[in-house]
Amino acid sequence: MDIKRVPISEVEVWEENPRNIKTEDFERLKKQIEELGVYKPLICYQENGRYITLGGNMRLRALKDLSMNEVDISIVKADTEAEKIKYALSDNDRVGQYDEQALAELVYPYLEEINLEDYRIDVGEPISLKDVIEDYAPDIDEAKKSLLERFIIPPFSIFDARQGYWQDRKRIWKQLLKDDADSRENVLGFSDAVSNWGYKTGCKNVACNESVFDPVLSEVVYKWFCLLGGKVLDPFAGGIIRGGVAELLGYKYTGIELRGEQIEINNKKAKELGIKPQYIKTDASNLDDFIKDKFDLIFTSPPYFNLEGYSNDEKDLSNLKNYEDFKQRYLEIIEKSCDKLNDDRFACFLVGEIRDKEGGYYNFISDTIGGFLRAGLKYYNEVIYIEALGTAAIRAGRVFVNRKITKVHQNLLVFYKGDLKKIKENYTEIRVDVPEEEIRATRQ
Repeated sequence: MDIKRVPISEVEVWEENPRNIKTEDFERLKKQIEELGVYKPLICYQENGRYITLGGNMRLRALKDLSMNEVDISIVKADTEAEKIKYALSDNDRVGQYDEQALAELVYPYLEEINLEDYRIDVGEPISLKDVIEDYAPDIDEAKKSLLERFIIPPFSIFDARQGYWQDRKRIWKQLLKDDADSRENVLGFSDAVSNWGYKTGCKNVACNESVFDPVLSEVVYKWFCLLGGKVLDPFAGGIIRGGVAELLGYKYTGIELRGEQIEINNKKAKELGIKPQYIKTDASNLDDFIKDKFDLIFTSPPYFNLEGYSNDEKDLSNLKNYEDFKQRYLEIIEKSCDKLNDDRFACFLVGEIRDKEGGYYNFISDTIGGFLRAGLKYYNEVIYIEALGTAAIRAGRVFVNRKITKVHQNLLVFYKGDLKKIKENYTEIRVDVPEEEIRATRQ
């Protein structure tokens, strides 16, 4: 372990720490530090240039109370939540007191990675961590069920579209929308784009290699990050899914779409569904010329440079040959979109990394984050959206010869414009009924 002395201002407590300490014990700890000093370094991992304390949180709090300037830390590698928990449990084995429910909730998701028999908690008569988990597991399972009932899906940093509750809801949406991207077949021309797994598709219509957006993801984003009945701006509209879900649920949707053929398809589908999303035919770089309104949510999935082909229009971002040119136009669109966003509102972009011709990543996710930060928004949430694996097993065998890992996820990046303190007062109600009932209620 690397031990170093650092300014105490650079060290933070681990907020997930489930340990308790009585007031009298904390005061006794401070007195001991004043008399004897700190003879054991804090156990920390690094994150964004800061040191987060996994072992020694109470000592750190005591040192800060005593206005100490420096502290010795031992830096460890803890890349996963399970590893962080193990370090914390090991450092506090048979020492101190825990909030048992908080401890159980912390450990429960990682039971496959943590051997419960290895740890004892509390002083006096040590309690098995396994016993604590078993005592609280029924409550945790009930809590997980409650989360589905309250929020549609659990509000965790991983959206797992493979889960039964997600697939059940997706089937409902597919029946309502009646769209599997087949409507685009033989309409939008030839695509010579690269497939998601890195080689030419040979596909003769865009529908073959253009991704279909997940309606459940659309529903969750609208209900979590848009005001009821709010106005949505989508600078890269694509197919009917995002607009269809928004309008069916009572939101007002405006999509920017470069392809006239796609707008015709979307409008035809919208008429069949009895909804009126607005589609504007232009390049998103020109949205200032067409849109004067302000919106309550920006939500889209941008083109992944030339990974997918959408049209033969030279203004189409997917037709640009140089990533730097693509990035410049893309960041301009982000800035112009953010200008159309009302204060105290969210913006959500679903993105993934893009490989260059040599196989390395362009760092598209970081470029997206940087674009929003430069536009004055705050980076608020990152969600890993895991897709159904589909043909991933077949693709993985082909590409791993070059040690490429097959991607089965995308990143939902959530940004906020305005005063973070107003989120709680502005975003309160979430509708969780099945879509048919909500749509029926919206239209009454």
